Amino acid sequence: MKPSVLKALLISVLLAVSAAVSAQTKPLRDPAVPGKTEKAKPFKVLTNGRQITIQSKETLKSILVWTASGHRFVEEKTLTGTSYSFTVPVKEKICFIMIETSDAKRFTEKIGVQ
Repeated sequence: MKPSVLKALLISVLLAVSAAVSAQTKPLRDPAVPGKTEKAKPFKVLTNGRQITIQSKETLKSILVWTASGHRFVEEKTLTGTSYSFTVPVKEKICFIMIETSDAKRFTEKIGVQ
């Protein structure tokens, strides 16, 4: 092989190795907010077929549920309890839930439906 080809091959291998070595894993904290660490979500999403139940440690303020195609089928804005149940009326396999707690924290969760 020509020396220029070997040189190019060596440089590409070194670049690939250095990129693999310097790859980072997901940090345990948000780098945009100093000192903020990830906390566990204050709720559980329980599924039983098409029946979905949300159980929260905090009081729920609102829930919005929509399909992957963008159709909303649950939009409750005045909740006061710590639990909410609903049945998924559509035949889609993936839904998204946005939950807002009484202290104005919002959480989004992707769930699979059978």
